[in-house]
Amino acid sequence: MDWHSHLMRNAATEGHTDLRTWLGAIADLAEAVNSAGSVHSLLDLVAGTACRLMSYDFCSVLLPDPTHQVLAIEGACGLSAGYIRGVNIKHPVRIGAGESGEAPSSRAFRTGRAVALSDVTAETHYAWGGVAERQGYRSIIAVPLMASGSCLGTLTCYRADVHEFSDDEQELLTTLANQAAIAIETARLRDREQQTIGELRELNDSLREQHALLRRSEDIHRQLTEVALRGEGVHGVAQALAALLERPVLFEDAYGSTLAAADAGGAITDDRFEGADGFSALRRSLTDTAATGVVETREDGSGTPWATCAVVLAKEVVARIWTPGDLAGLGPLGRRAIEHAAVVAALETLRERTAVDVEWRLRGELLTDLLAQQPAAMATVVARAARLGHDLHRAHSVLVVRADTDPVTPASDRGIDAPRRVLSAVHTLAIRQTPRPLAARHGDDVVVLWPVDHGGGNGSAGEPPPAAAGAAPEAVAAADAIRRCVVRALPITVTVAVSRPCADLADYPAAFRTTRGVLTLTQLRGRRDRTVELGDLGVQGLLLQLEDPSELLRFADRVLAPVLDYDRRRNTRLLHTLRTYFAHGLSTARTAEVLFVHPNTVGLRLKRVEELLGVSLTQPDALLRITAALAAIEVDGLDADRSPQPPAQRPRGARQG
Repeated sequence: MDWHSHLMRNAATEGHTDLRTWLGAIADLAEAVNSAGSVHSLLDLVAGTACRLMSYDFCSVLLPDPTHQVLAIEGACGLSAGYIRGVNIKHPVRIGAGESGEAPSSRAFRTGRAVALSDVTAETHYAWGGVAERQGYRSIIAVPLMASGSCLGTLTCYRADVHEFSDDEQELLTTLANQAAIAIETARLRDREQQTIGELRELNDSLREQHALLRRSEDIHRQLTEVALRGEGVHGVAQALAALLERPVLFEDAYGSTLAAADAGGAITDDRFEGADGFSALRRSLTDTAATGVVETREDGSGTPWATCAVVLAKEVVARIWTPGDLAGLGPLGRRAIEHAAVVAALETLRERTAVDVEWRLRGELLTDLLAQQPAAMATVVARAARLGHDLHRAHSVLVVRADTDPVTPASDRGIDAPRRVLSAVHTLAIRQTPRPLAARHGDDVVVLWPVDHGGGNGSAGEPPPAAAGAAPEAVAAADAIRRCVVRALPITVTVAVSRPCADLADYPAAFRTTRGVLTLTQLRGRRDRTVELGDLGVQGLLLQLEDPSELLRFADRVLAPVLDYDRRRNTRLLHTLRTYFAHGLSTARTAEVLFVHPNTVGLRLKRVEELLGVSLTQPDALLRITAALAAIEVDGLDADRSPQPPAQRPRGARQG
């Protein structure tokens, strides 16, 4: 017998309700399922329909929690909020038998059959008697909500009086519960469907956003790749990136020197980059590793945020990108643009390095040939120089630039390739000059041929400089500019020696040899970060100009031979003590301080020198002879590698080549 026939029979015999009312109630449930209402409102409707059709005082719909440990009232009709809260929180309906027995709703849920109590007060194990009394019901019936062979929950109904629930009544209520279960399952399916539709809509929106990001990313890739293909260099990368980000951008090399800067509109700017003064502190907050990616940094953890990204080439950080603002403001596209710009900048750096290396090699070969004066090479040296943009028909001063050594220099700074970095700084200065100077690396030195207008200020262009002329003022000014440029770009200082102007190609070897000797003697005396010329050295300056100082060296050996022999036999340092004594104004105290010995020790050594030489160090003629001899030995001790050899270790009469 189907539920429709059952309804008709019961409506005719027992008078509970008529068929039209039941069909209307079922239609209301179906309409509620098809509406946009929530499952909770549907559960309230189910409870209300049961009360209305079956003339119950209260009804509730209980559903299991996610753990299937308890049943909670999710829909109700006639029950007070206090009762619902008391059941759900204080006295939850646990699924299964507990210490105080099993609730009718639990049993109906587990067994899938209706469970009724005609008088709850007569049930000694009924744990909800207190709340039942406060709510005002005496009898209870719970029927399972069955759908698709499983129990969704229970429809639990209450009467205020003692009531025996007949089989027909239970059957009718079960029929209603089954219809309600179908409605609940359908509503849940609808909710899941709506949730799925919402998730698909969000996924579709996300795919659209990702597609837009991908297209924008491809556009960024295209623009930056075009910059690389056009060979616009780091300046072009900075300009394109600033236009993409709509933020100012700064590129600096590994030592903080500005490579390129562009404003928010992408225009190249030569003005000082605002905020760059604080970069030194920001750099210290970053690691020295070659890690890629955009990071945010702030000075002392506060203040204006900066986004920065390392430009990495062969695991070496060769440059860094800076732009003001935090990472959140950049967004994924901005970060991707910076990272891609870092890759393109690395390629541009590699290309520039390759081109510069070729150019520097050609200039180095040209300088070597000019200094070696080989006839075959000299026949083409002027033409080769012209192809590189240099006019050797003009007079030039020879500048020799060398990094100052300092034992307290940090290990990280000592590890840099100083000559290359110095040459790079000199190149940056030289390319802005007209006519263009010739700069090249020669061993550990950087040699610059700086064009001058005349010979030492007394002759006209192209005329040989007078023999007594000193260094040209513009060459001295260039040396000072080189020192300032290096200090700005590198964590080191340099000393620069300047020669007199060379008007003839044959003058360059002697000018280089003399100028390099001036530089070496200056640094050996502990002087650093200065510009020097031949006239600053006094007697040593005169000796450096001698083409054949052999007679002077024989004189030095005759004067100092006893001391040299004594040092060699006894492994002492009398000559070193004597030289230090003369270098510090004949002061015993200063000499002792420099040598880290007691003044009495210095006095004893000097007395031994007087005994060996048979002179008194207070006699003017003896002082003059010894000074000249020491100067000759000092100049002779400069070998081709600029490493002074202690005279005591050199055979008497031998001269370093």
